Amino acid sequence: MTDNSEQLIRFSAEFQEMVESYFQIESRYQAAIREMQTRLEVLNLEFESKHRRNPIHHMEARIKTLQSIVEKLHRKHMDISISSAVENLYDIAGLRVVCSYIQDVFRVSDLLRRQEDLQIIRVHDYIHTPKTNGYRSLHLVIGVPVYLSEGRTRLPVEVQIRTIAMDFWASLEHNLRYKADGIVPPDIAEELGQTAADIAAIDERMQQIHDRMDQLNLKTPRQLSLLDSQ
Repeated sequence: MTDNSEQLIRFSAEFQEMVESYFQIESRYQAAIREMQTRLEVLNLEFESKHRRNPIHHMEARIKTLQSIVEKLHRKHMDISISSAVENLYDIAGLRVVCSYIQDVFRVSDLLRRQEDLQIIRVHDYIHTPKTNGYRSLHLVIGVPVYLSEGRTRLPVEVQIRTIAMDFWASLEHNLRYKADGIVPPDIAEELGQTAADIAAIDERMQQIHDRMDQLNLKTPRQLSLLDSQ
């Protein structure tokens, strides 16, 4: 048997082992995402019962594919294995929470922080400090308790909380970069950044309008009639 054949067999065996390991951890990360989704759904329902509206517009969940895991480990010059991924990657499980208003983003974040059995591992506030390309979102890496047959474990879930407007820009910007293989000419990159700033300004205006409407709803019918007559 040639050296190349031996290397190919060894590589195939290692890859098969990685695939099997991936499917073993996938179910655990799925459980962690379900746990987070359930908590957020409960908070959303409670908020609706108190304030007659939902802070969360919708949620999207995903588990990194094996290919994405391998590519990220390679980019970070880390050992290519599932054990290395579990130890070093905090975004294998991801949950995107899309809110209507900026204030809701931080409200949802605060509600999660108050849950004592959740561990806040990392916070990146790309709303107050946007990325250079204009990207805005609040990222939390949360250690979520998951109860398995052998006992409790804790797994990280990256929770990205953003407004509808932020999600709109991020989704389209990602699609544009994907089509261009990540290479965006400077003039277009600058225009995308300006578009992000414009959308952020609209987000702020919508928040202000929402706050003004909230104030009007707090006034009595008599107060409103006096305002109309002025």
